[in-house]
Amino acid sequence: MGNRFQVTDRFADGAQYIGGKLRAGTSGRRHSVVDPATGESVYTYELASTADVDEAVAAAKAAFPGWAGATPGERSDALHRLAGILAERAEDFARAESLQCGKPIRLTTEFDVPGTIDNTAFFAGAARHLQGQSAAEYSGDHTSYVRREPIGVVGSIAPWNYPLQMAAWKILPAVAAGNTIVLKPAELTPLTSLMFAEAAKDAGIPDGVINVVTGSGREAGEHLVGHPDVVMTSFTGSTAVGKRVAEVATATVKRLHLELGGKAPFVVFDDADLEAAAHGAVAASLINAGQDCTAATRAYVQRPLFDAFVARVAELMETVRLGDPADPATDLGPLVSHVHRDRVAGFVERARGYATVVTGGEAPGGELENGAYYRPTLITGAAQDSEVVQSEIFGPVLVALPFDTDDEGIRLANDTLYGLAASAWSRDVYRANRATREIKAGCVWVNDHIPIISEMPHGGYKASGYGKDMSAYSFEEYTQVKHVMFDNTAVAAKDWHRTIFGDRL
Repeated sequence: MGNRFQVTDRFADGAQYIGGKLRAGTSGRRHSVVDPATGESVYTYELASTADVDEAVAAAKAAFPGWAGATPGERSDALHRLAGILAERAEDFARAESLQCGKPIRLTTEFDVPGTIDNTAFFAGAARHLQGQSAAEYSGDHTSYVRREPIGVVGSIAPWNYPLQMAAWKILPAVAAGNTIVLKPAELTPLTSLMFAEAAKDAGIPDGVINVVTGSGREAGEHLVGHPDVVMTSFTGSTAVGKRVAEVATATVKRLHLELGGKAPFVVFDDADLEAAAHGAVAASLINAGQDCTAATRAYVQRPLFDAFVARVAELMETVRLGDPADPATDLGPLVSHVHRDRVAGFVERARGYATVVTGGEAPGGELENGAYYRPTLITGAAQDSEVVQSEIFGPVLVALPFDTDDEGIRLANDTLYGLAASAWSRDVYRANRATREIKAGCVWVNDHIPIISEMPHGGYKASGYGKDMSAYSFEEYTQVKHVMFDNTAVAAKDWHRTIFGDRL
């Protein structure tokens, strides 16, 4: 294996970041970060207890008045400095993300880390644009205006598939708006979240504004979501866990943002550029080894193109190079863990009973047999109501199904619980526009699938959750809208008072 990020010395003080300092957890239970490419433990740490969560929330609560009182320009300057520090440390972040997730170094270097730096730069600018509506005399006798104010301590939970980017998506809009935050990353992948918090301190963001507690969902996560001093929760993860987060948050009447599962359709009409669609399908289904809630999972291809599409996608999938994530030549790394790899393999094995595995459908042997690898997999012949079509597999698996009419293609695309992302492939602008209108998803690409940009919102329909990450729309989650109204008359006995007491004057 290639050059690896050295973890143990880097995080010798522990995997909790509270009040500006790394420290050990106090739960009495230890957990290991495992390199999924080798199955070897690279770092063992003590998980956070509920007491650690309490300390983190207290640190965030204490830091809130000062950070909320900072000017937008001061918060913006700090985030600009943070973007610069992230750029300086880009190689370390890329190597750490590759190690803990099994991502190819090419992906972390060209996607995860640059995307996070860009996101930070975006919110540095957006921090100065948190205006309310212009003042006006809507009643005739009063001047009204709207303030946007920070809401307080945010408790957020991030997933393991994009640890760095998800930490940024949670932290940046919260702190840009003047809030403080306690982030719980996944136990499998805490490293880059901790590094992000340290970089924020080096950028001059005060201690306590950003805290990280690395613990289990059942203990640290539920305690954070239910904490009385946490006023808002943002969660990214599975729909099943999101339901539990909602139950806990609702009990304490918290504001809630959920970005949950997906089962993205990839709709190819019969006038599409076949070569573009095939390349797009392979890239969009295999990004991050398919561990992406927006990844293409269901390719609906109009019947005249179906056979050619299947043949070309299979051909391209067979050229994908599995290998050491540290090697720049590697296309596809392992899944995040052996447990998750076996879960993905279970979906495919069960599908063999009712569908056809065209290519893939196995773990490689040889030099890769100790890693959590799984070959790119294409399945055909599955029914619309089958498990592989309806359930989120979260691996390098694409299911292709034919359709006849445009109506049928759009109906099938909408026929799941989810609605996070989708794409439509056509040369006909009217056909494509119809698909963007009628497919129920938070993002619909046309003749592409996957690209995201900081300026545009990310969030879903239906069981994929509600609320938005990224863009200025995310501030809706992290700010309180306040109406302020001034009397302009200086009249003591106002005419409307007579509706309560007295006579008209």
